Amino acid sequence: MTQALPKLVTFEEFVDRLRENSGVRYELHNGEIIQMAQPVGEHEEVTGFLARKLTVEFDRLDLPYFITNQAIVRPPEKDSGYFPDILVLNRANLNNEQLWKKESTVTDNASIPLIVEVVSTNWRSDYYLKYADYEEMGIPEYWIVDYAALGGRNFIGNPKQPTISVCNLVDGEYQITKFRDSDACGNPSGDRIVSQTFPDLNLTPNQIFQAGVV
Repeated sequence: MTQALPKLVTFEEFVDRLRENSGVRYELHNGEIIQMAQPVGEHEEVTGFLARKLTVEFDRLDLPYFITNQAIVRPPEKDSGYFPDILVLNRANLNNEQLWKKESTVTDNASIPLIVEVVSTNWRSDYYLKYADYEEMGIPEYWIVDYAALGGRNFIGNPKQPTISVCNLVDGEYQITKFRDSDACGNPSGDRIVSQTFPDLNLTPNQIFQAGVV
């Protein structure tokens, strides 16, 4: 018995389907349409907290940035399209984006100072697929916020613990710094998250992890 392979779609076909199915959230992963799970409350609280802190910082610096979670990030020449949890865009470069005005799509790394993915059950896409594509695109900074310790042990340690992986682009490759609420011995860590995009950002892992705790 031969099993039929799922039909892969182009990015253009994906955008057309989004218009027809606006009530459901999808991403395109190498030609395959993926329905995204409805995020849990803690996920949204962590995302909202981070978005607020980042907005305050780039507003303080008077940078031409804004945050959207409805714009599509498309790796050039690939049939993929992602909706990051937090997408910081540089308004000054959007005139160079051919797909921005009609499709809210960005492909140029100069438009994207920072992307944040808050990890949920589909953690592999954050640690593998998106990591590789964001690095190849040359996006300067990418955060993987694993507040619930869902990722693999090779990413967040054994035993697993909540981890924020800050990936900064250096010579075309991501250099990863991991931030946790405690060190390997379980002692509280007061380390401030180091961001090359926002070097004066005053934010600790504990503040982020506590954002989803009622």
